Amino acid sequence: MSLSAIAAAQQVFEPVEGPSPRPQCRGKDFPNKPTYSFTPFSYTMTTTVRYATSAAPPTATTTYAAPSESLTSLLPPISYTTWGSWDPTATEAARDTDDPYGEAAWTALWEAADPPDFVPTGLYSTTVEPTPIPSEELVLPPRDYFGPSDCYKFPKGFDFGVASSASQIEGATAQQGKAPSLMDILITDDRAKSYVTNEHYYLYKQDIERVAAMGVTHFSFSIPWTRILPFALPGTPVNQEAINHYNDVIDFIIEKGMTPSITLIHFDTPLQFIESRDPPRIGYVDGGYQHPQFTESFVNYAKIVMTHYADRIPVWYTFNEPFLYSNNGQSIYNVLRAHAEVYHFYKDEIKGKGRISIKFNNNFGVPRDPKSEADVAAADHFNSFQLGPFCNPIFLGEDYPESYKQTVEDYVPLSTEDLKFMGGTADYLGIDPYTATVISPPTPGSFDSIIECAQNISHPLQPYCVNQTTVDVYGWNIGYRSQTYVYLTPTYLRSYLNYLYNTWKSPVALTEFGFPVFGESDKELSDQLFDSPRSQYYLSFLSETLKAIWEDGVEVVGAYAWSFADNWEFGDYTAQFGIQYVNRTTQERRYKKSFFDLVDFMKTRGVN
Repeated sequence: MSLSAIAAAQQVFEPVEGPSPRPQCRGKDFPNKPTYSFTPFSYTMTTTVRYATSAAPPTATTTYAAPSESLTSLLPPISYTTWGSWDPTATEAARDTDDPYGEAAWTALWEAADPPDFVPTGLYSTTVEPTPIPSEELVLPPRDYFGPSDCYKFPKGFDFGVASSASQIEGATAQQGKAPSLMDILITDDRAKSYVTNEHYYLYKQDIERVAAMGVTHFSFSIPWTRILPFALPGTPVNQEAINHYNDVIDFIIEKGMTPSITLIHFDTPLQFIESRDPPRIGYVDGGYQHPQFTESFVNYAKIVMTHYADRIPVWYTFNEPFLYSNNGQSIYNVLRAHAEVYHFYKDEIKGKGRISIKFNNNFGVPRDPKSEADVAAADHFNSFQLGPFCNPIFLGEDYPESYKQTVEDYVPLSTEDLKFMGGTADYLGIDPYTATVISPPTPGSFDSIIECAQNISHPLQPYCVNQTTVDVYGWNIGYRSQTYVYLTPTYLRSYLNYLYNTWKSPVALTEFGFPVFGESDKELSDQLFDSPRSQYYLSFLSETLKAIWEDGVEVVGAYAWSFADNWEFGDYTAQFGIQYVNRTTQERRYKKSFFDLVDFMKTRGVN
């Protein structure tokens, strides 16, 4: 496609004289002169009290694979054991020093990790039984004056859910056999650590009860590799307590009328694969994916999890946003290979009837000046560089994009056999579309300046090799500045969905989308709960999703709100993405207005 054709397909600025038009207000039904009169006064305003409707308990059992008793026979023999909890102040040491996987060896993992400012425990040490949600907590708040007025409905079978990740909500970090992961040593300064977070590991029943009481139908969570396999590598013992725990989590989600989804790794790589803390060549953090044993070990872990839970899990995600934690070209290749092997194991050996995908990040690049061919080409370079290394092989069975091969000098070439093995290994494209970024070349008007940067590893704009800003060509921010980002506007979301669907020819799922209101943690509790900006974000976001579905023909199969409660945002508790408030001292949860508005929007538009 020529640059001029690309430019013609983009959003453009259309000059309009005068104030905003109101075409709906023309005609004889709208007289120019009002009529005034006195009438008897009465208080005629009324308030309609509405309640959230709980998810309905299941009336039938759906299975997506054979039971675990038969599936585990597909694996080499597995040994199961349990470990205790690590307390760095303990005065007695474990005595089983001859056991390479015993309590002493497990404790040594934590001693070697030496997590900074470690907090050994929170309020709880056992699972807390849930309590019913009082009806007064489920009363919907007053509506905002302005809101969506469309008549669209979501397609039948659309997945509406909430999302989470283990390191951001679970706590119980060094308890019940969990070993250290990258997330436990990621923050080395005085910012908040992931050790306690929301104590969801012990409060999961109450959290699930609260989400189900609001009428949500899907609950997406991640399982920590280091809790299932503390020693990470193939042939090492499986943590029986962890297997039992997630069996209970899954069963309780189903009991409460929701559908569980599992992500296998959400940044929490076992420390056995982390060899350096140096800045990565590609992503923001080195996630250890390039390690020689990573692919084999991840696939082994995935097989263990799948064989234990595949009968009840209809949706699987192998990786969360792998680009952000990729170090180099080997990292990208290892993720592709590991994902494809897990896909084929699930589809070909387990004979799983569910869906399997992978979640990608991409702060969608939009051209600073949509009339500039160079800006449009720069945006295309930026987007293809982030998504193309994974999406080209997985969805199209095609080689990496040129933007990636021009930039990453140590990329691993894909053979014909690789592309055949990797092609078609996702049932849809999972995307976490948080922001939009305004893109232009390093030198204004010069696409060649991108190529010059790509070929110079020391260039200050490496590896993206474009200018990234938050303002358009007229100097306006393209969206509301939240706690951490300038947020992706609905217009760009619709464009983004079109870009994804028409580039990689796959259905799309919004696997995360969310919004931290600026300065929310500094507000009074009542103001935190009445979070109208978040409501506006969710409803406008989903309104544009409906337009993409019905007006543009884009197949969108689901949307998962991030997150069901305020959580740990990688060293930060003040960036509150939650649709529930969390008291950090008492672990009390409170529904926010946005949760009610989000659920009401979905229910009104046909999501059961």
